[in-house]
Amino acid sequence: MGVIEIEGMEFFAYHGHFAVEQVVGNRFIVNVTLDTDCTKAAITDNLEDALNYQIVYQVVSEEMKIKSRLLEHVAGRILDRLYEKFGDIINAKIKISKLNPPMGGQIERVSITMER
Repeated sequence: MGVIEIEGMEFFAYHGHFAVEQVVGNRFIVNVTLDTDCTKAAITDNLEDALNYQIVYQVVSEEMKIKSRLLEHVAGRILDRLYEKFGDIINAKIKISKLNPPMGGQIERVSITMER
């Protein structure tokens, strides 16, 4: 068993409930944690035996480009795609943070975390 964490992926995207958020955009930070069996990759030192982090990043990047009103929707889509792409995921967790959200005050970030 092993845990793969891809932390601090930063994107500029157009997610938000308010129409202006889908026009102006905002910065987002995404963290992904994947539980998987790393035994074979640890022995063979072969990328084909590992969960490829670059493909995980590509999936996250592609989904972040699709406008959504809710971060929950974005997180759900990313989890769906990761499970479709990698059959050997035991558990997956994603955290998406919107930086400086337009909530009427000084707020560093708001985040959603989903796990399957």
